[in-house]
Amino acid sequence: MTYAENLWLFFLLLAGIIVVPGMDMAFVLAKTLSGGRRAGLAATAGMMAGGACHTLFGACAVAGLTLWTPFLARPMLILGSAYMIWIGYTLARSAIVIGAVEDAGTLPLARIVNQALITCLLNPKAWLFTLAVYPQFLKPAYGPYWAQAVVMGMMTILVQLAIYGGLALAAARGRDAIVNKPQLTIWIGRSAGVMLMALAAYILFRSWSEF
Repeated sequence: MTYAENLWLFFLLLAGIIVVPGMDMAFVLAKTLSGGRRAGLAATAGMMAGGACHTLFGACAVAGLTLWTPFLARPMLILGSAYMIWIGYTLARSAIVIGAVEDAGTLPLARIVNQALITCLLNPKAWLFTLAVYPQFLKPAYGPYWAQAVVMGMMTILVQLAIYGGLALAAARGRDAIVNKPQLTIWIGRSAGVMLMALAAYILFRSWSEF
């Protein structure tokens, strides 16, 4: 697998997991509906900072495990792929709905950024995703781990900006377009689940053949 193919697969997995409605997306939506466009974009900025922290954690964890205990590479690959397939399976059977959000008043933008960062860092699914996915894409053959982590971190931040920022702008135009259309979020969740299962299975097959 070339480095370009590696990054493309990472991008697809990343976009698939971020687009699924969850705690982070609900926070951005809530702040937008209660505080307007600027509040939603501030929440997006906090999520992006959290994504950078997850990238740093994933790079350090993978580098440490690979250098100190290289025999764990294959078990990590299997467990990570199995976890992503399980996530995809549960999403494909889910019926995720973002409910109505009450107006919480206006908060200072800096406080919203901090709240979003804390929300992102306290999201257990984000940490599990990092541990499951990063070992499959950070590889010595592609150069220094830090350089790969910078690229993956930038991709994470940009995807969060596109999805959460786009959500904030859309929600600012009218809450009914998102909150009152449950079939939209159900379709997004189930479609992302099918995509995650297929990608995880493909990555497992390709990576296994490289050992």
